[in-house]
Amino acid sequence: MSWLVTGAGGMLAQDVLDRLGGDAVGLTRRDLDVCDTHAVRAAVSALRPSVVVNCAAWTAVDDAETREAEALAVNGTAVRSLAEACAEVGARLLHVSTDYVFDGRASVPYAEDATPAPRTAYGRTKLAGERAVLELLPERGYVIRTAWLYGAGGANFVRTMTRLEAERPSVDVVADQRGQPTWSADVAGLLVALGRADAPPGVYHATNAGDGTWHDLARETFRLLGADPDRVRPTTSAAFPRPAPRPAYSVLGHARWREAGLTPLRDWREALRAALPALLTPAR
Repeated sequence: MSWLVTGAGGMLAQDVLDRLGGDAVGLTRRDLDVCDTHAVRAAVSALRPSVVVNCAAWTAVDDAETREAEALAVNGTAVRSLAEACAEVGARLLHVSTDYVFDGRASVPYAEDATPAPRTAYGRTKLAGERAVLELLPERGYVIRTAWLYGAGGANFVRTMTRLEAERPSVDVVADQRGQPTWSADVAGLLVALGRADAPPGVYHATNAGDGTWHDLARETFRLLGADPDRVRPTTSAAFPRPAPRPAYSVLGHARWREAGLTPLRDWREALRAALPALLTPAR
């Protein structure tokens, strides 16, 4: 089985490539502009992978509000081109998506078949990519939604908290947004397992189990660092106004993994404990 990973310079893609070792080719933005349809088809045709993991994405949530066409080119149109290329060579496509396709107004976990209702430009563009995959690859297309990612391969909230713990006597962190802190290495393992399994196509949710607020995540990070968690003070989203509204509730359900014969991810606190040593070193 051969693999192609797009967006190979990103945090999640680096973890996927680490898991796959020599079985994969990783293409960074410099190697492959996913917005170049001819280049995408040429790369997939030349490599003829069994599985493509699409980690290439426009992830600047706030910038997308004023640059939606540019975000759509990466998150929607380019995904359609990649799906078409996969269809031509018979490859399976694992496309990484986001909780932002939902409105964030729920009070129970979003099931995989919950109706999307994005409130942001970023969410709309990611939903366009999802629909392209499911439409063009009904038998070989997989949409894997994740959220609140942190990992060793880039900037993220947990890295920021480890830095601020050393720099400030206290930090104010939002306590009115609830989601699932998720280690990118855990998601990478599940993506590889899914690509190797005889799993039904469709939508899957890859987030660590349990839930909490950003305030909870910051407190747990401080605690694991041996610092006083009470140095993390709760505040509201209104204290940090952003162009794109953040979902108040981003908890995702994991029922479909049982259909695939795979185990959902562990609790987020356990994952954070395992991840933290790598997050105390410089990003790769």
